[in-house]
Amino acid sequence: MDERTADLAYAAGWAMLRRSPDRAGRALFRQLADRSWRARDGGTRGLERNLRRLLGPGGTDAQLRALSKAGMRSYMRYFYEMFRLPAMEREYVLAHTRATGVDVLQEHVSAGRGVVAALPHMGNWDHAGAWITMQGTPLTTVAQRLDPESLFRRFTAYRESLGMEVLPLTGGSGTVGTLARRLREGGLVCLLADRDINGTGLEVDFFGEKARMPSGPAALALNTGAALMPVSLWYDGPYWNIRVHEEVPVAPGLSRSHRIHDTTQALARVLEGAIAEHPEDWHMLQTVFSADHDEDRARRREQEYRALVHTLERDRGREYAGRSG
Repeated sequence: MDERTADLAYAAGWAMLRRSPDRAGRALFRQLADRSWRARDGGTRGLERNLRRLLGPGGTDAQLRALSKAGMRSYMRYFYEMFRLPAMEREYVLAHTRATGVDVLQEHVSAGRGVVAALPHMGNWDHAGAWITMQGTPLTTVAQRLDPESLFRRFTAYRESLGMEVLPLTGGSGTVGTLARRLREGGLVCLLADRDINGTGLEVDFFGEKARMPSGPAALALNTGAALMPVSLWYDGPYWNIRVHEEVPVAPGLSRSHRIHDTTQALARVLEGAIAEHPEDWHMLQTVFSADHDEDRARRREQEYRALVHTLERDRGREYAGRSG
């Protein structure tokens, strides 16, 4: 699918789902989730690779498959509601949201102390962002660049339409500086914190294994004095649930790097507990654990080697054919 086609497809999806009956739209996305699960496509396999760590060595294949089915349905519910959220009435969003701990976060912001809200890929983080802006608390976040670029611009415009300030994770100028400035001004910065996207994250203990997580939330809290507050999200029937956990204090230490690592580890412990309580709502289809990163790198090296061998053999064959001619 070329860039223009992908952009038009998402635009059509947004327009269609805003106008379609809610029950029909939810049924369609549930069917899409079940189709992916039955086919055990790449996304489902990635989800199961992560969920197996949550189940532990005693987990059975049947338990894993049941959990991944619920996980794919939750994941596709997120996408459906993301498409439909701009058309939802404010009263509906407020009435179907249950939140705890948000008052502490808002007290920090009202007092002029910035807050880094660190979220795992749980529930519906777009909804959570829209909901808190409806409460009168603006926020700044970052977004991973998508391919094609037009799709990234569309997602950015969508989140900005919900009241968020969106900065590019990569390819932009001064993103980290802008985040720090917002925090020093007493603002709210929301960051997804359970996956190392750009390969510069820190290795921490997570569900009994080593995993790589971004250092940004801890580093921003250390640099600005902002409160680092984990946030977990999950579904409960028709309701969205938001829990703002207690502040994770910046760890003491002799060096900045050790303090950031230990703070990231403490944050990982809170996220671990939150995910364990609602594993079906953890939408992590990508690689998280270090062992899987190593396997992915080995697989890529093998693929690159085979491609090189194929190219050399092809060129050698052409050379031989030329001499024979």
